[in-house]
Order: sequence, then structure tokens, then C-alpha cells
Amino acid sequence: MPDPVVLRPAGAADARAVADVYLRSFGAALPTVVRPHGDDAVRGWFRDVVVPALDTWVAETAGAGIVGMMVLDGESLDQLYLDPGWRGRGIGDRFVALAKERSPDGLFLWTFQVNEPAHRFYERHGFTAVERTDGSRNEEREPDVRYVWRP
Repeated sequence: MPDPVVLRPAGAADARAVADVYLRSFGAALPTVVRPHGDDAVRGWFRDVVVPALDTWVAETAGAGIVGMMVLDGESLDQLYLDPGWRGRGIGDRFVALAKERSPDGLFLWTFQVNEPAHRFYERHGFTAVERTDGSRNEEREPDVRYVWRP
């Protein structure tokens, strides 16, 4: 029987594992997108800013440790990343359900235009694309899409 996946709030001790999931997932899902910050800076940002200041959640198993992460900032679903080997197991669905529960009046998010699997995922969960940009407002300078979910 596979390890059950538990969703729980992230604590300070989880920051490194959260950052590492982000780094692995970003690299696998977005190989053409240039990250503006190196791995150490990303880990510092998760340690010093994201985990202590934002509503950060992890997906964890007893055997594999932290395999997914989600960050909420008010109505913004700011980050949702899964370890590449853990995609397709319903963890993302559980994270979106949790996000909707925590923000019942609605959510918005940004995703890169090149990330077609993310578009399909969020559209399947009732999000609608409402804006496309040329990427001039994000650090990566990558064209993106703003999605909105309203109950």
C-alpha cells in the first residue's frame, strides 16, 4: 500500500525541502524559462520570506518526505509545485481544494504561457484565463496568463 500523502502547514524546518520541491518542479516543468535567481537565493527566499510570512502548505509522505508545496497570499494562489515523480496522483487536486476552502470568495494566479499542462489543470478546476501579458512585469520576463476562480 502506498504511503498516504498528508497536507499540512509548513514550518520553519520545512523551508529547505519546500524550496527544493520548487526547484525540481520548476526545472522539469519549465525548462525553457530562465530563473532570475540561483538555487541558494531561492532557498533563502523560501526560508526568510515565503515560509515565515505566507500561508505555506506541504504535501508529505512518511517515506518520501515533502513531495509538494502550495503558497497562498490572500486570494493569490502564489505557488503550487509538485515533485516531478509525484505528479498525477491527485495531490494538486487536493491543494486546489484546500486553496478554495481557505479563500472561498475566489482565487487568482499567474502561470507562464508556455506551461500548457498548468493551463489544463487550472481550467479543469474552474479557473478562467482573464489576462495575457508579454512578461514585462515578471522577473523571468516570460509571457504569462492570469487565471481567476470565483465560486
